[in-house]
This record gives sequence, structure tokens and C-alpha cells, in this order.
Amino acid sequence: MADNKNQLLFSDFPPVSTQEWMDKITADLKGADFEKKLMWKTNEGFSVRPFYRGEDLEPINYLNSLPGEYPYVRGNCAKSNKWLVRQEVAVADIASANKKAIELLSKGVNSLGFHFSSDALLSESNIAALLKGINIEETELNFSTCCGNKKLAEAVVAVLSKANADNVRGSINHDQLGNLTIKGASCSSMDELFGYTKEVAEIAAKLPKFKTVTVNARHFNNAGATIVQELAFGLAMGAEYLTQLTNKGMTIDNAAQTIKFSFGVGSNYFMEIAKFRAARLLWSKIVEAYKPSSKEVCKLNIHAETSKWNKTIFDPNVNMLRTQTEAMSAALGGVSSLTVLPFDVTFKASDDFSERIARNQQLLLKEESHFDKIVDVAGGSYYIENLTDSIVQEAWKLFLEVEDKGGYLAALNAGFVQQLVKASADTRRKNIATRRENLLGTNQFPNITEVMLKRIETKEESCSKPSGNTVEPIVLFRGAEEFEALRLATEKSGRRPKVFMLTYGNLAMRLARSQFSGNFFGCAGYEIVDNLGFDTVEAGVEAAKAAKADIVVLCSSDDEYAEAAPAAFKALNGAAQFVVAGAPACTDDLKAMGIQHFVNVKSNVLETLKGFNTILGIK
Repeated sequence: MADNKNQLLFSDFPPVSTQEWMDKITADLKGADFEKKLMWKTNEGFSVRPFYRGEDLEPINYLNSLPGEYPYVRGNCAKSNKWLVRQEVAVADIASANKKAIELLSKGVNSLGFHFSSDALLSESNIAALLKGINIEETELNFSTCCGNKKLAEAVVAVLSKANADNVRGSINHDQLGNLTIKGASCSSMDELFGYTKEVAEIAAKLPKFKTVTVNARHFNNAGATIVQELAFGLAMGAEYLTQLTNKGMTIDNAAQTIKFSFGVGSNYFMEIAKFRAARLLWSKIVEAYKPSSKEVCKLNIHAETSKWNKTIFDPNVNMLRTQTEAMSAALGGVSSLTVLPFDVTFKASDDFSERIARNQQLLLKEESHFDKIVDVAGGSYYIENLTDSIVQEAWKLFLEVEDKGGYLAALNAGFVQQLVKASADTRRKNIATRRENLLGTNQFPNITEVMLKRIETKEESCSKPSGNTVEPIVLFRGAEEFEALRLATEKSGRRPKVFMLTYGNLAMRLARSQFSGNFFGCAGYEIVDNLGFDTVEAGVEAAKAAKADIVVLCSSDDEYAEAAPAAFKALNGAAQFVVAGAPACTDDLKAMGIQHFVNVKSNVLETLKGFNTILGIK
């Protein structure tokens, strides 16, 4: 790092020590606990401080390396931050897929991901027809089927090897460990499948820049895992492939160069940037342990795909905001290629509009923001460098735990991987249910007039189910699913329960609580009837009855609830469900009178709304 001590600008100001900063913060906190107030306890197993200083970089030992230099934490390239803009193409009809691919290449895409809907389409002639008119030396070409197999590799290599092999870039999404992880079963013994993986890699040996093993660490991201788990388990999968392939006779150079990683990228902006930097550092250390012929072999090829976990069916335009920050994290983190999933991918097949938006999100970062011009923009940032180092430490610790259990496959067979991912997923489910983790438009600030049921399309896969070695699979899911089920149930019911805000008393409190309650019940798709205020609770109850309300929410101040809540409850006399907004000191007294329902910031929103759906007969 640069030494600023003797520069004129810095010498004009007296130095301020960390202790002086801490003294000032402590004074401003007025006795409040520093750690509780200002320290962020991450899901990744470490804490983030409210400020960092140059001295915090001193223990980090990779900072003197340059971009393009081992351990590659600062990127694989020294002169640019270029990445490939990838878009996926579903292949159900060869001619249609070829036409679409050519159109995409004219619109800024330089990496294509072909996914075959049926293995029956896999032949040399079909691959040749699919790639007709495409400059295969200038376009990265990626292929996948439901299972990823030898037939695909043979057909692809037969066509691509006719070009200048040294310039052909691309991959086959062949990932036996990934398939086992999410499907829970393999087609035959894993030893046989690793032998099969070696055969696929050897088929593609004619294409030195072509990758045939894809480590799909993104599965962990889409199962609700932490960033540390995604990184550590992904690296453990990669190490398992290195071990298995070298044990079966491949050199470490060939084994490492046939592997690429596919990570998810979520909305934790700075943490995701740090994750990609940490991934390159750790992979370089892992490969180095196998004693390759050069440091160049230790480079990590990263493809990133925007996360599915945090995408929503309701208010889907918000997905564009999510994917934009995710694309920024991936680009600034130095990925090799990136897929931005269309905003409507959660509920339908993407169309020209949603695909254009997704594509342009990357092109804007390149053409207008010039993210591809500056190498390692995060380099030297006190905050991001410390995040990177913290992720490195925690991920390495978990990686070593997996290795101590015999490697990734052994840890998966023992249920260790699944146990940790499930624990993380359960924590995140609870955080979403209680709104500690927000999904805008779903568990927070819903668009209550929106209907989505008729817009949802059924998606089908023609893959056969695997059989053979079995493990408990990790469960891929989206964080919004349970809230979405509530709203879809409301739509299916054919009626929208009416929630009436009985606003009374203290102006500030009644407005704040009616807004909170409307947001709360709106998450289930209920109709919200707000009001400016009533002179008496009895008047409010009469208005609620006239509106034929299903739920009446009393919104007032804690001091007024002692008298107002019993009066309103008595006047309502069971004509609707009665709810008190808040957690007043008199709650126990109110419960003793028969008032059962209270909503406040400590409520489990999901479970509360499930309860009301049951009461209202919505299934």
C-alpha cells in the first residue's frame, strides 16, 4: 500500500489515533453498548466494525500483490476488468435457438449458454446447425443438459475442434457432485462417475481454453446458505474434483484447467464483492498445494449468475433493482463472465423485453459506467479488504472442516453439508417471517392491488430422475415463497378479506400504527381500509360494520388502549376479528378480557397471517 505519511496533504493535519476515535464514539453513545449499537453481527460468522483504518490492513499479507499476480485476489488480468456478457438460450428447436443466438450476439452478448431440453437433440449435426453463422473463436460457448453427458461433449468438441482450437472458449456444465447435492441421488457409483468426468475432460483436451467441469457453488446460494458456506463448500467440491481426477491419472495442470466455478451473487453488495476476491485467493492456495507446473494454473475462472433466492413473484419489477446491484458486485469483484437473470424468471418464461433489460444491465455497467476499465476498484479499501480477509478466514476454516471429514463427498454422505445449509436456510426463513430480512414488495411494503395468479406459467423439465447412490439433498428455494403462497391463496379464494383501521386518539401514534398494520396485513393480499380518525371507538366500530370488515385493527397509543381496546372489543361483539396494533403494558389485562390478537414489530408476520388465513377460511 502507498505510504501517505510524508505527503504534503496529510502532513498538514495532526494524526488522529484509533483510541481518539473510540473515545469520541463512546462519548456520543452516552453509555450505550458499542458492540450492540454499532457492530454488525453477520450470518457469515464474523462481526463488522463501524469504521476501519489503515492500520487494519497491516495483518493482511496479500496486499502487495498486483492484479494478474498470484494469489489473484485482485483479479486474473493486469490491464483490464473485462468480463463476458452471457445470456442463456433454451434449445428445444435447433433452428429457433440458432436464430435467437445470432440476434443476441448483435445486441452486445459475447457469451452464450445453450441448455438442451432433451438429450435426443445431442448430435454433431445439430450442434453444427446450432452454431451456424456464429463466430466460435470470438464467442464463449457454454452447453448444458439436464445431466451433462459424454454425448454432448463428443458432439461439441467434434464441431469446435474444426476451428482454431487455441482460441475456442467455453464450457460444459458437467457437475456430478452438484447433481448429487441437489437431486440426492446419482445414476451410478460416484467412483464410476468420476471416471466418466475424466473421460469428458479428456475428450475436450483438444480445446485448451474449454472447461468441462463446472462447480455449481450457486446451488448453495439458491438454498439459503451463507456466503461463507457457498464459498467453502464450492471450494471443497473443486478440491474433490482435483483429487479424484489426479487419482485417476490426470495431471494437476490438466485437472485444474478443466474446472470453472459458477457462483450465485446476492444483494449483500460489499460482501459479494469480497466473496469473489476471496474465492480467487483460496482456490489459488488449494491448487498450489497439488504442485502445478506454474502459478498460472492456479487462476480461478468464475462465472456468476444473479441469485434466484431473493427474487419474487409479486412486485417483480423490484427484481431489476436486485439484479442491478448484484451485477455491480460481480463486475467489481472481477468475475470472468456473468448472467443476469430476467426479472420475470420466477414466474414465467422470459420474453424479449425482460431479456433486453437483463442484458442492458450489464451493458450499462460497461459502456456508461466503464466498470470494465478499472482493475480491482475495491483494492485498498479498508472496509472491503477487511471483509475479504474475514471471508477468507471463515471460509478456509469451514473448508478444512470438510477436508477433515474426508473431503466434500464424504461430508455430503455424512450429512454435514446439508445440516449447515439447512441451519442457515432456517435462520433466513425466520428472518424473513419476522422482517429482520426484507424482501421489498413481499414481506414489506406490498402492492396490495397486484394480482399474479394468472401470470404464473408452469415450467416443465424432461430430465429423468437419477437413481443410485443417495444422500439427503439440499433444498433449493426462494425466500419469498411462503409469503407468496399466502397471497396466492387469497387470490384463489376469490375474495379479499377487508381489514379496517380503527384509528383513534393520539394523532401521531394512530397514523404510525395504521401504516404499520396496513403494511402488515397487506402482505397476505388483504384489502386495507384506512381512516383519518374517529371521535369515539364506538363510531369507528359502526363504520367498520358498515364497511363489512373481516378484521378491525385498533390503532391508538399505548396509554389509550387500556380503555379504548375493551370498549371497541365490546362494541364489535364478534362481528369481525379484533386486533390491537402494538404491545401495550396492559396487554395481559386485555388478553384476560378475551382480546387475542396483537400485531407489532416483534410479531412473526408470516405465522400471524397464516393464522388469519385459517380463521378466515382461506386455504
